[in-house]
Amino acid sequence: MNWRLGVCCHIGAGPSCANVHRSPARSRGWPCWWPQPEPDPQSPRPQGGCVAFEVRKVEIGSVNDASGLAALIDDGAFGADDVFGIIGKTEGNGGVNDFTRVLADMAFDQVLLERGTRGQSEIDQIPMVWSGGCDGVITPHATVFARVDDPNPRPEPRLTAGIAMSEVIQPEDIGRPAMVEKIAHGVRDAMKAAGITDPSEVHYVQTKTPLLTMETINDAKSRGQTVFSEDIHQSMDMSNGTTGLGIAVGLGEIDMPTAEQIGKDHSLYSSVASCSSGVELERGQIVVVGNAPGVGGRYRIGHSVMEDALDFDGIYRALRSAGLDLPDRPHPGDIDERFVNVFLKCEAAPDATLRGRRQIMLDDSDVHWHRHAKGAVGGVTAAAVGDPAVFVSVGALHQGPAGGGPVAAIVDVGD
Repeated sequence: MNWRLGVCCHIGAGPSCANVHRSPARSRGWPCWWPQPEPDPQSPRPQGGCVAFEVRKVEIGSVNDASGLAALIDDGAFGADDVFGIIGKTEGNGGVNDFTRVLADMAFDQVLLERGTRGQSEIDQIPMVWSGGCDGVITPHATVFARVDDPNPRPEPRLTAGIAMSEVIQPEDIGRPAMVEKIAHGVRDAMKAAGITDPSEVHYVQTKTPLLTMETINDAKSRGQTVFSEDIHQSMDMSNGTTGLGIAVGLGEIDMPTAEQIGKDHSLYSSVASCSSGVELERGQIVVVGNAPGVGGRYRIGHSVMEDALDFDGIYRALRSAGLDLPDRPHPGDIDERFVNVFLKCEAAPDATLRGRRQIMLDDSDVHWHRHAKGAVGGVTAAAVGDPAVFVSVGALHQGPAGGGPVAAIVDVGD
């Protein structure tokens, strides 16, 4: 998964519009992407209304297609300078050498450059989460988050978000309690940035954290430290899993785990975590998405979990949590234009069974279990919502129940 963000960010509108730092140079009161000085009382500020969220999904027609984003901007859904985040699926292999993520990143950057006033250095600070691999029926697509004026915000909770950076995560921290604690602190900071005071109103936490490389392993050794493993590939799953536990601790879902439980006790997990890792950073980058009163807008987010790869009811529970009214036994036809998207993590069951039946994906030498799991859960999800453009990412250690995973859903609940 490709994930970029360079600095500590605070983007949530908070419980009232007065908490937003706005730059006069940006349209619609765009909150800046770096720590701000105290606001200048002489600088212009919006009068009345709120800066809320607009969330739209667009199909990606080819590896370097961003025409859907361009059309939204040209049609006036929001301005190029209002876009603050994108989460998307690209059609590559999902591995280290998946360059479709880079191509998508460049294409969406170009649209924002051509249609907005921000330069490349500013656009580089926009978090774009690209998950490679559209196995099975998954359609390449992007969910675009933008900020727009809401002149008459309602008091009901609506979608908001906050971004923060953790303390530096040393190589010797990965897979150990120190990393759990640092991520937990960062999650609480991101909650404050979003204006969310109730952890139960956090429904989706997207993170990117460092993993081990030979360089960082040798750095730890040079300082007399040890690392949990010198297996580079294993460190990716362990970094993600340790982060999942940090999210769970930060939100009060679990108590602080022991070192022996990290990576081993599958009963410990976060029901809202979506974690990835990479070599390009040394801190945890944390995006918290939830609901808060008074922020305005038409969108709500909710969540649940899939207990296993066939638990489509978990998807419907997430949609109900977001505010979509569904019958007791939903059908895809019950999901109307208010549906925006769902975001899932999935994995192969560690005991290689599914509802009492033997599974072989962990034994397959030809196709990695990542591809099996993603294709299977993508198909279940597409069938449940009647739309193959769904965000399904694989690798869910301590993210949802073992063999299942978290589900977040965004719906348009109207004015």
